[in-house]
Amino acid sequence: MAYAAGVDVGSTQTKAVVINEKREIVGRSLMDTGANVVHAAEQAFDLAAKDSGLRDSEIEYVIGTGYGRYRVTFGNAQITEISCHGRGAAQMFPDTRTVVDMGGQDTKAICISPTGEIVDFCMNDKCAAGTGRFLGAAARALDIPLQDLGPTALKCNKPVRISTTCTVFAESEVLSWLGKGKKIEDILWGVHQSIASRTTSLLRRVGIEEQITFTGGVTKNIGMIRALEEKLDAKLNVSEDSHYMGALGAALFGLDHVLASRNPRDSVEVSP
Repeated sequence: MAYAAGVDVGSTQTKAVVINEKREIVGRSLMDTGANVVHAAEQAFDLAAKDSGLRDSEIEYVIGTGYGRYRVTFGNAQITEISCHGRGAAQMFPDTRTVVDMGGQDTKAICISPTGEIVDFCMNDKCAAGTGRFLGAAARALDIPLQDLGPTALKCNKPVRISTTCTVFAESEVLSWLGKGKKIEDILWGVHQSIASRTTSLLRRVGIEEQITFTGGVTKNIGMIRALEEKLDAKLNVSEDSHYMGALGAALFGLDHVLASRNPRDSVEVSP
């Protein structure tokens, strides 16, 4: 049995996945990236290997992805997170044509082919207003744990309109609404709607084709899923492993290499 791994080093969290030659996930891990990116990558890989019941030496190829992919110093290659999220989404949801990846620092809109190849993409890496960081600012302002944001927002009756386009001022606007007597759930739903609107605008730049798959850490937020579905008027593909989509895609590229090395006629090129 052949095994490969992908390590997705994000700005906030690092994910690792181990797959077998049947393309099944046999091990996974998730941890905060922290200040020591190299250590986070190594720890995530070790934990995923342990979760799979394999020795490190049994995992034949490792690919790093994410913003810290070049810090996966023990890996065999590096591939961009855009390619990896597209590949992972196509594997998990074969009919995927549009991918929205929402992380801690940026959001990516990706259009993919039936085989998971990237057709077009765009990202809002210049501003965090439509990302998980914006949600984090609201959580700090309202002193609410991140995991409670979505469920609380869904209790909304009269959402407020969040007008700020900058994360730096998000806390001030949230506190301003709170000072005016607005309910926390109404403020939070306004925050979620604001992010969903920006994300929808981003997706329209690459073209929105069904089916749409949601990836990244914010997939854990049920409120964000609901807000996006309302704005897009479409059901999103989301699974328990959506947070690991980039790592899964990286592992799949690694498995391509392993299988091709056993049959050179099926060789593939691993590109950055």
